[in-house]
Amino acid sequence: MNKIEVKNLTKIFGSHPQQGLKRLKNGEEKDDIHKKTGMTVGVNQASFSVEKGETFVIMGLSGSGKSTLIRLVNRLIEPTAGEVLIDGEDITKMNKAALIETRRKKLGMVFQKFGLLPHRSVLKNVAYGLEIQGVSKEEREEKAMQTIDDVGLKGYEDSYPDQLSGGMQQRVGIARALTNDTDILLMDEAFSALDPIIRKEMQDELLKLQDKLGKTVLFITHDLDEALKLGDRIAIMKDGRIVQIGTSEQILENPANDYVSSFVKDVDRSKVLEASHVMKKPEVLMTYKDGPRVAVRKMEEVGASSIFVVDKEKNFKGLLTIDDAIRAYKEDIPMEDFLIVEAIHSTTKETPLNDLIGIAVDAKYPITVIEDGKLLGIISRVSILSGLVLGKEKDEVIST
Repeated sequence: MNKIEVKNLTKIFGSHPQQGLKRLKNGEEKDDIHKKTGMTVGVNQASFSVEKGETFVIMGLSGSGKSTLIRLVNRLIEPTAGEVLIDGEDITKMNKAALIETRRKKLGMVFQKFGLLPHRSVLKNVAYGLEIQGVSKEEREEKAMQTIDDVGLKGYEDSYPDQLSGGMQQRVGIARALTNDTDILLMDEAFSALDPIIRKEMQDELLKLQDKLGKTVLFITHDLDEALKLGDRIAIMKDGRIVQIGTSEQILENPANDYVSSFVKDVDRSKVLEASHVMKKPEVLMTYKDGPRVAVRKMEEVGASSIFVVDKEKNFKGLLTIDDAIRAYKEDIPMEDFLIVEAIHSTTKETPLNDLIGIAVDAKYPITVIEDGKLLGIISRVSILSGLVLGKEKDEVIST
Protein backbone atom coordinates (compact mmCIF):
# COMPACT_ATOMS: atom_id res chain seq x y z
CA MET A 1 0.00 0.00 0.00
CA ASN A 2 1.33 3.46 -0.91
CA LYS A 3 1.39 6.01 1.91
CA ILE A 4 2.57 8.74 -0.46
CA GLU A 5 1.88 8.97 -4.17
CA VAL A 6 3.19 11.91 -6.19
CA LYS A 7 1.94 12.41 -9.75
CA ASN A 8 3.47 14.88 -12.21
CA LEU A 9 4.24 17.32 -9.40
CA THR A 10 5.54 20.62 -10.77
CA LYS A 11 6.59 23.92 -9.25
CA ILE A 12 7.46 26.98 -11.32
CA PHE A 13 8.54 30.14 -9.52
CA GLY A 14 7.61 33.38 -11.28
CA SER A 15 4.79 35.73 -12.20
CA HIS A 16 3.14 33.54 -14.84
CA PRO A 17 3.71 29.90 -13.79
CA GLN A 18 0.99 28.50 -16.06
CA GLN A 19 2.83 29.88 -19.08
CA GLY A 20 5.98 28.19 -17.82
CA LEU A 21 4.04 24.97 -17.35
CA LYS A 22 2.85 25.12 -20.94
CA ARG A 23 6.45 25.55 -22.11
CA LEU A 24 7.51 22.55 -20.03
CA LYS A 25 4.82 20.38 -21.58
CA ASN A 26 5.98 21.53 -25.02
CA GLY A 27 9.41 20.13 -24.25
CA GLU A 28 11.36 23.27 -23.34
CA GLU A 29 14.18 22.83 -20.82
CA LYS A 30 14.61 24.57 -17.48
CA ASP A 31 17.45 26.85 -18.62
CA ASP A 32 15.62 27.91 -21.79
CA ILE A 33 12.48 28.80 -19.85
CA HIS A 34 14.50 30.88 -17.40
CA LYS A 35 16.30 32.75 -20.20
CA LYS A 36 13.10 33.50 -22.11
CA THR A 37 10.73 34.26 -19.22
CA GLY A 38 12.77 34.75 -16.05
CA MET A 39 10.78 31.97 -14.39
CA THR A 40 12.52 29.16 -12.51
CA VAL A 41 11.48 25.52 -12.73
CA GLY A 42 11.89 24.16 -9.20
CA VAL A 43 10.36 20.73 -9.74
CA ASN A 44 9.60 19.30 -13.16
CA GLN A 45 6.76 16.76 -13.41
CA ALA A 46 8.04 14.50 -10.61
CA SER A 47 6.28 11.19 -10.04
CA PHE A 48 7.02 8.54 -7.41
CA SER A 49 5.34 6.51 -4.67
CA VAL A 50 6.40 5.55 -1.17
CA GLU A 51 5.14 2.35 0.38
CA LYS A 52 4.09 1.98 3.99
CA GLY A 53 7.16 1.47 6.21
CA GLU A 54 9.60 2.37 3.42
CA THR A 55 12.50 4.80 3.69
CA PHE A 56 12.50 6.64 0.37
CA VAL A 57 15.47 8.95 -0.18
CA ILE A 58 15.50 11.85 -2.63
CA MET A 59 19.07 12.73 -3.46
CA GLY A 60 20.53 15.55 -5.51
CA LEU A 61 23.03 18.38 -5.56
CA SER A 62 22.25 21.95 -4.54
CA GLY A 63 19.67 23.39 -6.92
CA SER A 64 18.35 19.99 -8.04
CA GLY A 65 14.90 20.67 -6.55
CA LYS A 66 14.92 18.11 -3.75
CA SER A 67 14.12 20.51 -0.88
CA THR A 68 11.42 22.19 -2.94
CA LEU A 69 9.93 18.78 -3.64
CA ILE A 70 9.60 17.78 0.01
CA ARG A 71 7.93 21.12 0.78
CA LEU A 72 5.47 20.48 -2.02
CA VAL A 73 4.61 17.12 -0.44
CA ASN A 74 3.26 18.82 2.70
CA ARG A 75 2.24 22.02 0.86
CA LEU A 76 4.58 24.35 2.65
CA ILE A 77 5.06 25.42 -0.96
CA GLU A 78 2.02 25.49 -3.23
CA PRO A 79 2.45 23.33 -6.35
CA THR A 80 1.91 24.71 -9.83
CA ALA A 81 0.48 21.39 -11.03
CA GLY A 82 0.27 17.75 -10.08
CA GLU A 83 -1.11 15.63 -7.25
CA VAL A 84 0.15 14.57 -3.83
CA LEU A 85 -1.85 11.69 -2.38
CA ILE A 86 -1.44 10.94 1.33
CA ASP A 87 -3.25 7.70 2.14
CA GLY A 88 -5.15 8.22 -1.10
CA GLU A 89 -6.25 11.81 -0.36
CA ASP A 90 -4.95 14.61 -2.57
CA ILE A 91 -3.65 17.35 -0.28
CA THR A 92 -3.35 19.78 -3.20
CA LYS A 93 -7.15 19.97 -3.22
CA MET A 94 -7.62 20.31 0.57
CA ASN A 95 -8.87 23.51 2.19
CA LYS A 96 -6.74 25.13 4.88
CA ALA A 97 -8.43 23.39 7.82
CA ALA A 98 -8.14 19.93 6.27
CA LEU A 99 -4.52 20.57 5.32
CA ILE A 100 -3.60 21.60 8.87
CA GLU A 101 -5.33 18.50 10.24
CA THR A 102 -3.47 16.24 7.79
CA ARG A 103 -0.13 17.79 8.74
CA ARG A 104 -0.82 17.31 12.44
CA LYS A 105 -2.12 13.76 12.19
CA LYS A 106 -0.10 12.27 9.34
CA LEU A 107 3.03 14.30 8.52
CA GLY A 108 5.93 14.82 10.91
CA MET A 109 8.69 17.16 9.73
CA VAL A 110 12.36 17.15 10.77
CA PHE A 111 14.42 20.11 9.57
CA GLN A 112 18.14 20.59 8.99
CA LYS A 113 18.28 23.54 11.43
CA PHE A 114 16.53 21.59 14.21
CA GLY A 115 13.82 24.27 14.71
CA LEU A 116 13.77 23.89 18.50
CA LEU A 117 12.22 26.47 20.82
CA PRO A 118 15.16 27.78 22.91
CA HIS A 119 13.08 28.78 25.95
CA ARG A 120 11.55 25.30 26.28
CA SER A 121 13.11 22.23 27.86
CA VAL A 122 13.66 19.04 25.89
CA LEU A 123 10.47 17.58 27.35
CA LYS A 124 8.39 20.62 26.44
CA ASN A 125 9.91 20.82 22.95
CA VAL A 126 9.09 17.18 22.30
CA ALA A 127 5.54 17.57 23.65
CA TYR A 128 4.88 20.81 21.76
CA GLY A 129 2.92 19.29 18.89
CA LEU A 130 0.56 17.48 21.26
CA GLU A 131 0.14 20.67 23.28
CA ILE A 132 -1.06 22.49 20.14
CA GLN A 133 -3.53 19.67 19.55
CA GLY A 134 -4.99 20.18 23.04
CA VAL A 135 -3.76 16.90 24.54
CA SER A 136 -3.71 16.96 28.35
CA LYS A 137 -0.40 17.73 30.04
CA GLU A 138 -0.18 14.33 31.70
CA GLU A 139 -0.81 12.41 28.47
CA ARG A 140 1.48 14.52 26.26
CA GLU A 141 4.37 14.39 28.74
CA GLU A 142 3.97 10.63 29.13
CA LYS A 143 4.18 10.19 25.34
CA ALA A 144 7.06 12.65 25.11
CA MET A 145 9.06 10.80 27.78
CA GLN A 146 8.61 7.51 25.93
CA THR A 147 9.89 9.04 22.71
CA ILE A 148 12.79 10.75 24.49
CA ASP A 149 13.78 7.31 25.73
CA ASP A 150 13.40 5.85 22.21
CA VAL A 151 15.89 8.35 20.73
CA GLY A 152 18.43 7.87 23.52
CA LEU A 153 17.91 11.13 25.45
CA LYS A 154 16.56 9.81 28.74
CA GLY A 155 17.98 11.96 31.52
CA TYR A 156 18.08 15.11 29.37
CA GLU A 157 14.36 15.90 29.47
CA ASP A 158 14.91 18.98 31.69
CA SER A 159 17.83 20.33 29.64
CA TYR A 160 17.52 23.23 27.22
CA PRO A 161 18.60 23.21 23.53
CA ASP A 162 21.69 25.37 24.09
CA GLN A 163 22.95 22.80 26.61
CA LEU A 164 22.94 20.03 24.00
CA SER A 165 25.29 19.04 21.18
CA GLY A 166 24.15 19.28 17.57
CA GLY A 167 23.45 15.56 17.40
CA MET A 168 21.41 15.67 20.61
CA GLN A 169 19.43 18.65 19.34
CA GLN A 170 18.57 16.72 16.20
CA ARG A 171 17.44 13.79 18.34
CA VAL A 172 15.04 16.21 20.04
CA GLY A 173 13.75 17.25 16.62
CA ILE A 174 13.17 13.62 15.66
CA ALA A 175 11.53 12.89 19.01
CA ARG A 176 9.18 15.85 18.55
CA ALA A 177 8.09 14.50 15.16
CA LEU A 178 7.68 10.97 16.54
CA THR A 179 5.66 12.06 19.58
CA ASN A 180 2.84 13.28 17.34
CA ASP A 181 2.63 9.61 16.27
CA THR A 182 2.35 10.44 12.57
CA ASP A 183 2.76 7.58 10.13
CA ILE A 184 5.00 9.65 7.84
CA LEU A 185 8.28 11.45 8.61
CA LEU A 186 9.54 14.10 6.20
CA MET A 187 13.24 14.71 6.81
CA ASP A 188 14.90 17.57 4.93
CA GLU A 189 18.72 17.34 5.07
CA ALA A 190 18.19 16.32 8.69
CA PHE A 191 21.81 15.34 9.34
CA SER A 192 23.64 17.70 6.98
CA ALA A 193 24.63 20.23 9.66
CA LEU A 194 26.26 17.60 11.87
CA ASP A 195 29.90 16.59 12.16
CA PRO A 196 30.75 13.37 10.27
CA ILE A 197 30.97 11.15 13.37
CA ILE A 198 27.72 12.50 14.84
CA ARG A 199 26.10 12.23 11.43
CA LYS A 200 26.95 8.53 11.22
CA GLU A 201 25.55 8.01 14.72
CA MET A 202 22.30 9.68 13.71
CA GLN A 203 22.06 7.57 10.56
CA ASP A 204 22.47 4.44 12.68
CA GLU A 205 19.91 5.77 15.15
CA LEU A 206 17.37 6.32 12.36
CA LEU A 207 17.89 2.76 11.12
CA LYS A 208 17.30 1.44 14.65
CA LEU A 209 14.16 3.52 15.02
CA GLN A 210 12.90 2.25 11.68
CA ASP A 211 13.39 -1.35 12.79
CA LYS A 212 11.39 -0.60 15.92
CA LEU A 213 8.69 1.78 14.67
CA GLY A 214 8.36 1.10 10.94
CA LYS A 215 7.54 4.68 9.95
CA THR A 216 7.22 5.79 6.35
CA VAL A 217 10.17 8.13 5.77
CA LEU A 218 10.78 10.61 2.95
CA PHE A 219 14.40 11.65 3.43
CA ILE A 220 16.22 14.43 1.54
CA THR A 221 20.01 14.48 1.20
CA HIS A 222 22.81 15.67 -1.08
CA ASP A 223 25.10 12.88 0.15
CA LEU A 224 25.07 9.70 -1.94
CA ASP A 225 26.68 7.56 0.77
CA GLU A 226 23.92 8.62 3.15
CA ALA A 227 21.28 7.89 0.53
CA LEU A 228 22.68 4.43 -0.17
CA LYS A 229 22.91 3.63 3.54
CA LEU A 230 19.42 4.75 4.54
CA GLY A 231 17.23 4.27 1.50
CA ASP A 232 15.15 1.24 0.70
CA ARG A 233 14.84 3.06 -2.62
CA ILE A 234 16.47 6.22 -3.92
CA ALA A 235 15.34 8.89 -6.36
CA ILE A 236 18.11 10.96 -7.93
CA MET A 237 17.20 14.49 -9.06
CA LYS A 238 18.80 16.88 -11.54
CA ASP A 239 17.43 20.25 -12.66
CA GLY A 240 14.07 19.58 -11.04
CA ARG A 241 13.61 16.18 -12.70
CA ILE A 242 13.82 12.71 -11.19
CA VAL A 243 16.33 10.93 -13.43
CA GLN A 244 16.38 7.51 -11.74
CA ILE A 245 14.56 5.59 -9.02
CA GLY A 246 15.87 2.29 -7.69
CA THR A 247 17.44 0.35 -4.86
CA SER A 248 21.07 0.94 -3.92
CA GLU A 249 22.11 -2.10 -5.92
CA GLN A 250 20.09 -1.09 -8.99
CA ILE A 251 21.59 2.39 -9.03
CA LEU A 252 25.13 1.13 -8.48
CA GLU A 253 24.91 -1.62 -11.06
CA ASN A 254 22.72 0.07 -13.68
CA PRO A 255 23.02 3.88 -13.58
CA ALA A 256 20.42 5.44 -15.87
CA ASN A 257 22.74 7.98 -17.53
CA ASP A 258 26.15 9.65 -17.36
CA TYR A 259 24.95 12.00 -14.61
CA VAL A 260 24.14 9.09 -12.29
CA SER A 261 27.31 7.24 -13.34
CA SER A 262 29.41 10.22 -12.26
CA PHE A 263 27.89 9.96 -8.78
CA VAL A 264 28.39 6.26 -8.24
CA LYS A 265 31.84 5.75 -9.76
CA ASP A 266 33.70 6.58 -6.53
CA VAL A 267 31.33 4.84 -4.13
CA ASP A 268 32.95 2.33 -1.80
CA ARG A 269 30.87 -0.72 -2.73
CA SER A 270 32.02 -2.64 0.32
CA LYS A 271 30.04 -0.21 2.50
CA VAL A 272 26.93 -0.34 0.33
CA LEU A 273 26.58 -3.90 -0.92
CA GLU A 274 25.31 -6.38 1.65
CA ALA A 275 25.73 -10.08 2.25
CA SER A 276 22.44 -10.76 0.44
CA HIS A 277 23.91 -9.30 -2.76
CA VAL A 278 26.70 -11.88 -3.03
CA MET A 279 25.45 -14.92 -1.11
CA LYS A 280 24.74 -18.13 -2.99
CA LYS A 281 22.73 -21.19 -2.15
CA PRO A 282 24.99 -24.08 -1.11
CA GLU A 283 25.64 -26.39 -4.04
CA VAL A 284 25.39 -29.30 -1.65
CA LEU A 285 22.89 -29.41 1.19
CA MET A 286 21.57 -32.37 3.13
CA THR A 287 19.09 -32.74 5.95
CA TYR A 288 20.12 -33.81 9.41
CA LYS A 289 18.41 -37.20 9.08
CA ASP A 290 20.55 -38.32 6.12
CA GLY A 291 23.51 -40.54 6.93
CA PRO A 292 27.21 -40.24 6.02
CA ARG A 293 26.83 -42.50 2.99
CA VAL A 294 24.29 -40.08 1.45
CA ALA A 295 26.60 -37.20 2.32
CA VAL A 296 29.54 -38.81 0.50
CA ARG A 297 27.40 -39.51 -2.56
CA LYS A 298 26.13 -35.92 -2.73
CA MET A 299 29.64 -34.51 -2.41
CA GLU A 300 30.89 -36.80 -5.16
CA GLU A 301 28.06 -35.68 -7.47
CA VAL A 302 29.22 -32.07 -7.46
CA GLY A 303 32.91 -32.55 -6.74
CA ALA A 304 32.71 -30.88 -3.32
CA SER A 305 34.91 -31.64 -0.32
CA SER A 306 32.33 -30.61 2.29
CA ILE A 307 28.59 -30.38 2.78
CA PHE A 308 26.30 -28.10 4.76
CA VAL A 309 23.84 -29.85 7.04
CA VAL A 310 20.40 -28.62 8.14
CA ASP A 311 17.45 -30.23 9.91
CA LYS A 312 14.04 -30.69 8.33
CA GLU A 313 13.08 -27.09 9.25
CA LYS A 314 16.22 -25.84 7.42
CA ASN A 315 17.93 -24.85 10.68
CA PHE A 316 21.69 -24.86 10.24
CA LYS A 317 23.43 -27.68 12.11
CA GLY A 318 27.00 -27.55 10.85
CA LEU A 319 29.41 -28.51 8.07
CA LEU A 320 30.64 -32.04 7.29
CA THR A 321 33.88 -32.67 5.39
CA ILE A 322 34.35 -35.61 3.01
CA ASP A 323 37.04 -37.15 5.25
CA ASP A 324 34.80 -37.05 8.31
CA ALA A 325 31.84 -38.42 6.35
CA ILE A 326 33.92 -41.41 5.18
CA ARG A 327 35.22 -42.01 8.69
CA ALA A 328 31.69 -41.84 10.16
CA TYR A 329 30.54 -44.39 7.59
CA LYS A 330 33.43 -46.82 8.03
CA GLU A 331 33.49 -46.68 11.82
CA ASP A 332 29.70 -46.49 12.20
CA ILE A 333 29.91 -43.29 14.26
CA PRO A 334 26.93 -40.87 14.33
CA MET A 335 27.50 -38.22 11.69
CA GLU A 336 26.58 -35.39 14.05
CA ASP A 337 29.69 -36.15 16.10
CA PHE A 338 31.79 -34.82 13.18
CA LEU A 339 29.86 -31.66 12.36
CA ILE A 340 31.97 -28.49 12.35
CA VAL A 341 30.13 -25.62 14.01
CA GLU A 342 32.51 -23.38 15.98
CA ALA A 343 34.84 -22.76 13.04
CA ILE A 344 31.99 -21.60 10.79
CA HIS A 345 31.50 -17.84 10.71
CA SER A 346 27.90 -16.67 10.41
CA THR A 347 26.36 -13.36 9.42
CA THR A 348 23.02 -11.78 8.52
CA LYS A 349 21.89 -10.90 5.00
CA GLU A 350 22.04 -7.14 5.85
CA THR A 351 25.72 -7.17 6.86
CA PRO A 352 27.81 -4.80 4.66
CA LEU A 353 30.55 -6.52 2.66
CA ASN A 354 33.04 -4.19 4.30
CA ASP A 355 32.42 -6.02 7.60
CA LEU A 356 33.01 -9.42 5.98
CA ILE A 357 36.27 -8.80 4.14
CA GLY A 358 38.48 -9.33 7.20
CA ILE A 359 36.53 -12.42 8.24
CA ALA A 360 36.74 -13.94 4.76
CA VAL A 361 40.52 -13.52 4.58
CA ASP A 362 41.06 -15.76 7.61
CA ALA A 363 38.06 -18.07 7.23
CA LYS A 364 38.79 -21.68 6.34
CA TYR A 365 35.21 -22.32 5.27
CA PRO A 366 32.53 -20.18 3.55
CA ILE A 367 30.61 -17.72 5.70
CA THR A 368 27.03 -18.78 6.36
CA VAL A 369 24.12 -16.36 6.11
CA ILE A 370 21.66 -17.20 8.88
CA GLU A 371 18.22 -15.80 9.68
CA ASP A 372 16.21 -17.11 12.64
CA GLY A 373 18.56 -20.10 12.74
CA LYS A 374 17.90 -21.02 9.12
CA LEU A 375 20.59 -21.23 6.44
CA LEU A 376 19.80 -18.73 3.68
CA GLY A 377 23.05 -19.00 1.78
CA ILE A 378 26.83 -19.02 1.89
CA ILE A 379 29.49 -16.46 1.01
CA SER A 380 32.94 -17.43 -0.20
CA ARG A 381 35.98 -15.19 -0.41
CA VAL A 382 35.60 -15.26 -4.20
CA SER A 383 31.99 -14.02 -3.95
CA ILE A 384 33.04 -10.99 -1.91
CA LEU A 385 35.93 -10.04 -4.18
CA SER A 386 33.93 -10.53 -7.38
CA GLY A 387 31.07 -8.45 -5.98
CA LEU A 388 33.49 -5.56 -5.48
CA VAL A 389 35.78 -5.98 -8.49
CA LEU A 390 33.13 -6.67 -11.15
CA GLY A 391 31.18 -3.61 -10.08
CA LYS A 392 34.29 -1.46 -10.26
CA GLU A 393 35.12 -2.78 -13.73
CA LYS A 394 31.59 -1.90 -14.90
CA ASP A 395 32.07 1.67 -13.68
CA GLU A 396 35.40 1.90 -15.54
CA VAL A 397 33.77 0.71 -18.76
CA ILE A 398 30.97 3.28 -18.41
CA SER A 399 33.38 6.14 -17.75
CA THR A 400 35.69 5.42 -20.71
